[in-house]
Amino acid sequence: MSILVTRPAPAGEALTNQLRAIGKTAFSAPLIAIYPGAELPLLAQKLQQLSAGDFVFLLSQNAVHYANEQLVQEGLSWPDKLSYYGIGKSTSLLFHQQTGKDILWSEQGETSEDLLQLPTLQKMENKKILLLRGNGGREMIALTLRMRGGAIDYCECYSRQPVKYCTTEFNHHWQQCGIKTIVVTSGEMLQLLYNLVTEGDGSEDSSTENSGNGKAWLLGCRLIVVSERLANIARTLGWQEIKVAKSADNDALMQALE
Repeated sequence: MSILVTRPAPAGEALTNQLRAIGKTAFSAPLIAIYPGAELPLLAQKLQQLSAGDFVFLLSQNAVHYANEQLVQEGLSWPDKLSYYGIGKSTSLLFHQQTGKDILWSEQGETSEDLLQLPTLQKMENKKILLLRGNGGREMIALTLRMRGGAIDYCECYSRQPVKYCTTEFNHHWQQCGIKTIVVTSGEMLQLLYNLVTEGDGSEDSSTENSGNGKAWLLGCRLIVVSERLANIARTLGWQEIKVAKSADNDALMQALE
């Protein structure tokens, strides 16, 4: 049974290599590519505008990587006076490892909803909040913290751009490779994958299961996702066999793929 990993490099390639190292047949086909964000040059200024006790949220590992790289290039460090929060353990530990700063996260899960349940985030009156994120994405944290009294600012630290594939070639190739399991780590990638495969994009090989119907092949694959929210989206799109990994890091995905 072959596995298709759709998360972007370098994490996607690393997961594929880990799977191959234990004897599984795995391929990497990233659905998005990551680039530096347009607002990175403004990061230092935005941090300086915050006062002691204000909040900075790191919303992904990419945000950590690009934001920290920007400050290092400018010879600057993260202010000690601020409170740092991360979505999920992996993002938070990466921030701590790269900066040495303390950071809080929810031990209950990897989602925005989990993070927003922390007691220290319930009252945000007179607090400035800087969200370090990619282009677009969910607005759950911003909307909720604004309702709780916080003043929200953003810094686009990285940009997600869809990888362009030839639809027909994508579907024929991966069906011929015998892909039966697909790893998807975000709602954006799940929708891109669903849109990439259409009803008429099945394999021309009559021996291929679901020949002539790419959508049937796609929805017949086992899907590995990283949250119940993604699982619910997948169910509405038509997937039936869905497994939720304990977190979004590669070790948790490896466990889910065993």
